Amino acid sequence: MSLSLKDLAPGQRGRIVRLDRRGALGQRMADMGLIAGTVVEVKRIAPLGDPIEVQIRGYRLSLRKAEAAGILVERIEA
Repeated sequence: MSLSLKDLAPGQRGRIVRLDRRGALGQRMADMGLIAGTVVEVKRIAPLGDPIEVQIRGYRLSLRKAEAAGILVERIEA
Protein backbone atom coordinates (compact mmCIF):
# COMPACT_ATOMS: atom_id res chain seq x y z
CA MET A 1 0.00 0.00 0.00
CA SER A 2 1.42 3.38 -1.02
CA LEU A 3 1.23 6.43 1.18
CA SER A 4 2.74 9.86 1.14
CA LEU A 5 6.15 10.49 2.69
CA LYS A 6 4.52 13.14 4.90
CA ASP A 7 2.43 10.38 6.52
CA LEU A 8 5.45 8.50 7.92
CA ALA A 9 6.37 9.10 11.56
CA PRO A 10 9.92 9.75 12.79
CA GLY A 11 11.89 6.49 12.72
CA GLN A 12 9.76 4.95 9.97
CA ARG A 13 11.25 4.00 6.63
CA GLY A 14 9.79 3.71 3.17
CA ARG A 15 10.83 2.86 -0.37
CA ILE A 16 9.98 5.53 -2.93
CA VAL A 17 7.41 4.30 -5.41
CA ARG A 18 6.71 7.48 -7.38
CA LEU A 19 7.15 11.23 -7.37
CA ASP A 20 4.13 13.31 -8.29
CA ARG A 21 6.29 16.28 -9.19
CA ARG A 22 7.16 17.51 -12.65
CA GLY A 23 9.19 20.34 -14.04
CA ALA A 24 12.03 22.03 -12.20
CA LEU A 25 10.98 20.80 -8.73
CA GLY A 26 10.73 17.19 -9.90
CA GLN A 27 14.15 17.41 -11.56
CA ARG A 28 15.67 19.00 -8.45
CA MET A 29 14.27 16.21 -6.26
CA ALA A 30 15.66 13.57 -8.64
CA ASP A 31 19.05 15.33 -8.56
CA MET A 32 19.00 15.02 -4.74
CA GLY A 33 18.43 11.26 -5.01
CA LEU A 34 14.67 11.11 -4.54
CA ILE A 35 13.97 8.49 -7.20
CA ALA A 36 11.87 5.33 -7.35
CA GLY A 37 13.38 2.42 -5.42
CA THR A 38 15.36 4.56 -2.99
CA VAL A 39 14.90 3.96 0.74
CA VAL A 40 14.15 7.04 2.84
CA GLU A 41 13.82 7.35 6.64
CA VAL A 42 11.99 10.14 8.46
CA LYS A 43 14.33 11.48 11.14
CA ARG A 44 12.46 14.47 12.57
CA ILE A 45 9.36 16.54 12.02
CA ALA A 46 9.32 20.17 13.14
CA PRO A 47 6.89 21.05 15.96
CA LEU A 48 4.37 22.60 13.56
CA GLY A 49 4.79 19.74 11.08
CA ASP A 50 6.92 21.61 8.57
CA PRO A 51 9.67 20.91 7.50
CA ILE A 52 10.30 17.16 7.61
CA GLU A 53 13.89 15.94 7.94
CA VAL A 54 14.65 12.69 6.12
CA GLN A 55 17.73 10.57 5.61
CA ILE A 56 18.41 9.33 2.11
CA ARG A 57 21.54 7.69 0.69
CA GLY A 58 23.58 8.60 3.77
CA TYR A 59 22.71 12.29 4.05
CA ARG A 60 19.92 14.32 5.63
CA LEU A 61 17.53 16.50 3.71
CA SER A 62 14.75 18.83 4.85
CA LEU A 63 11.57 18.88 2.79
CA ARG A 64 8.51 21.06 3.04
CA LYS A 65 5.37 19.16 3.96
CA ALA A 66 3.89 20.01 0.54
CA GLU A 67 6.96 18.55 -1.19
CA ALA A 68 6.83 15.38 0.93
CA ALA A 69 3.14 15.00 0.06
CA GLY A 70 4.10 14.43 -3.57
CA ILE A 71 6.46 11.54 -2.78
CA LEU A 72 4.67 8.19 -2.62
CA VAL A 73 6.35 5.43 -0.61
CA GLU A 74 5.74 1.87 0.52
CA ARG A 75 6.35 1.56 4.25
CA ILE A 76 9.19 -0.78 5.22
CA GLU A 77 8.49 -2.63 8.44
CA ALA A 78 11.50 -2.95 10.75
